Amino acid sequence: MNKKPALSFWQIWNMCFGFMGVQFGFALQNANVSRIFQTLGAEPYEIPGLWVAAPLTGLLVQPIIGYMSDRTWTQLGRRRPYFLYGALVASGALFFMPNSPALWIAAGMLWIMDASINVTMEPFRAFVGDMLPERQRTLGFAMQSFFIGVGSVIASALPWMMKNWFGIANTAEAGVIPDSVKWSFYIGGGALFLAVLWTIIRTKEYSPEELDAFAKAEGLEDQAKDTNGTVGKRSAETYQKAGVIWLVLGGIASWAVISQHLDKELLILTLGGAVFGILQLTASMLQRQAMTQNGFYEVVDDIFHMPKVMKQLAVVQFFSWFALFAMWTNTTPGITAFHFGSSDTTSAAYNEGADWVGILFAAYNVFAAIAAVAIPKLAATVGRRKSHMINLFLGGIGLISFVFIKDPDLLILSMIGVGIAWASILSLPYALLSSAVPHNKMGVYMGIFNFFIVIPQLTAASLLGLMMRGLFNGEAIYALVIGGISWFIAGLATLFVGETKEK
Repeated sequence: MNKKPALSFWQIWNMCFGFMGVQFGFALQNANVSRIFQTLGAEPYEIPGLWVAAPLTGLLVQPIIGYMSDRTWTQLGRRRPYFLYGALVASGALFFMPNSPALWIAAGMLWIMDASINVTMEPFRAFVGDMLPERQRTLGFAMQSFFIGVGSVIASALPWMMKNWFGIANTAEAGVIPDSVKWSFYIGGGALFLAVLWTIIRTKEYSPEELDAFAKAEGLEDQAKDTNGTVGKRSAETYQKAGVIWLVLGGIASWAVISQHLDKELLILTLGGAVFGILQLTASMLQRQAMTQNGFYEVVDDIFHMPKVMKQLAVVQFFSWFALFAMWTNTTPGITAFHFGSSDTTSAAYNEGADWVGILFAAYNVFAAIAAVAIPKLAATVGRRKSHMINLFLGGIGLISFVFIKDPDLLILSMIGVGIAWASILSLPYALLSSAVPHNKMGVYMGIFNFFIVIPQLTAASLLGLMMRGLFNGEAIYALVIGGISWFIAGLATLFVGETKEK
């Protein structure tokens, strides 16, 4: 059997095209959900907490979907069934979201929307590892970044286009979502489904037998066996001791927060520690019962047997996604107040600022699409680690500059660095990871890797509101400065990641 063949440019194009649709959903969510929450009555400092549903959903959904897709084979293929069913639900959620009649319904709809988008998105990451030989994976993830950029540009700018190109109103009475936002979500729902359908129709997957044969030809079968063999090796006592410590500390901290009537955002962090303890105790129990074929146990066990590179990348991802969450949740309330001088969601100034946020988000995705073309060449020249560090530093400069640039039109310049960092975050960590995990666990490890996207967002949801009120008098613009500093830390952490050279 020959090694896994290289794919042509257009084959890679077709297999990544659906990611553009996925990003229609995420971009509309990122640029408009804070606006929807504010319109339905949320205060700016409450918005990060309301966003908790989105990362928490990814924490639960992605490793499960990854595990299931590793073990799926139907007439439609291995990953493509998840593309299809996730896209169907996500499209429906996009149609309903701007029609939410109350704040709590909008928060719940965000949960459903994010869960369904994650069902579609997670297998797309593993899809690159399945279909491409190692030497093409940086290109494959960069191609995904390109389509993420293209989809985000269009989706982020849709409310502005509805108002300025088609004359659809971008203001409404108190508590009502403007028509320009509603039509943007309708268009995005249709685009998401059609783009994903294109990839489903135009791409043929390798069967599990073919993937095993490729791994054997490339000398990777021992790696797969070694990984399977780790199930059950870690002592149950280690899980149990760690679980008890986390559960006790998290429980005590949660009781203190509740009994002393402290800020509710702290409760997210403390309960997270308790849940992590329960997770480890569950792993201990399952191991003692020798349930090594239990799917949930295998996922839990894989968490504690991550490759070393994956653990190192966890630190990079933590600070990278802390910054992104700060930007997504606080750009609208920050810019509308700081640059446009209004927090009144019914005012023309507020809605002009909110529309401009969509343009800024479109702009950083334009720059991300351009950067995605250059990233493989930069990585080949200086290595993937140093490339990622440089890109994150540029993003940090971009976010921090928001408080120094007074003219909102010039914020487009800030988005150059943000776009470069975004393109890098969507490609280089996955390229580094895919070279360090076995092919037969590509899906589950890509899902577990999402923990390091979710945990920082939950942390940010807990801390940003407190920091804004305690340090910055509730001014959301300074959350972007915190995000910029976080990207600098992530860039430095990249230097400690082990790197496998591409062949």
